[in-house]
Amino acid sequence: MSTFDEIKKVSVVIPVYNEEESLPQLLERTIKSCKQLEQEYELILVDDGSSDNSAKMLEEAAAIEENHVIAIILNRNYGQHSAIMAGFNQADGDLVITLDADLQNPPEEIPRLVATAEDGYDVVGTRRRNRQDSWFRKTASKMINSMITKATGRSMGDYGCMLRAYRRHIVDAMLQCHERSTFIPILANTFARRTIEIDVAHAEREYGDSKYSFLKLINLMYDLLTCLTTAPLRLLSIVGSVIAVSGFVLALLLIILRIIFGAMWAAEGVFTLFAILFMFIGAQFVAMGLLGEYIGRIYNDVRARPRYFIQKVVGVNKPNEDQEKD
Repeated sequence: MSTFDEIKKVSVVIPVYNEEESLPQLLERTIKSCKQLEQEYELILVDDGSSDNSAKMLEEAAAIEENHVIAIILNRNYGQHSAIMAGFNQADGDLVITLDADLQNPPEEIPRLVATAEDGYDVVGTRRRNRQDSWFRKTASKMINSMITKATGRSMGDYGCMLRAYRRHIVDAMLQCHERSTFIPILANTFARRTIEIDVAHAEREYGDSKYSFLKLINLMYDLLTCLTTAPLRLLSIVGSVIAVSGFVLALLLIILRIIFGAMWAAEGVFTLFAILFMFIGAQFVAMGLLGEYIGRIYNDVRARPRYFIQKVVGVNKPNEDQEKD
């Protein structure tokens, strides 16, 4: 028998950024899926500074009481995970489910996540079955998942899928963390005792384009590397030591070969000198770049600026009328 508290209310948090084309279908399918739940529910949609009509559409949906929608309008774009944290701060459900607005992960999977969480899991993760993404996106995702697993020691097959469920105490623990750069699936797993991954459907994107370009994926990789672990700093010490020893051994070898074969053997040593110099300069630039990432993170955390600024909240947390009738 599970020792977890009973799930009486489910909160669904959805970050929205320029998704006006998919919003009508998203709302219709998500509301229909949530009505199948035995628990009360609320839909919290966070507009992350959209430049289209997404914010207006969310406000209109929140104005209809039977939708159980709460629209949070941020004053500008802060990023997907900051938008989700804004939703977490508003949510009051015993179980909080996150979902992307692009409908690649169908809202119809929500009842499965709730049922799985009721079996006594802190976090219910998901793996995208028959993933409908490009070869580049799949390869980049595998690399990032492998890096995360090695850095955290927590093996999960698909950290990139945002269709996930978190127990209330996990959400509360995440809200107490104040670092500026937050990757929610990893942060949640650091507090979770029992986690599980289930396979979910994955559809092709019908509306708009992916918000993660090649450069954003590179930035995400650096961000994850520096927010997960200090191992790169230790690695720099090891690499520096190896380069120093290699340089010393190479210097001895060059001296010996110069004595044996004469000064003409290596163009008076000029090319060899440049090769060694470039090797050291390259290593220094790599080290400086990684150190800069950590210093920049410290700088952002010391400034302690808010993760987001809420411009408007439309709709309030109310018990579901259809649940009250029961």
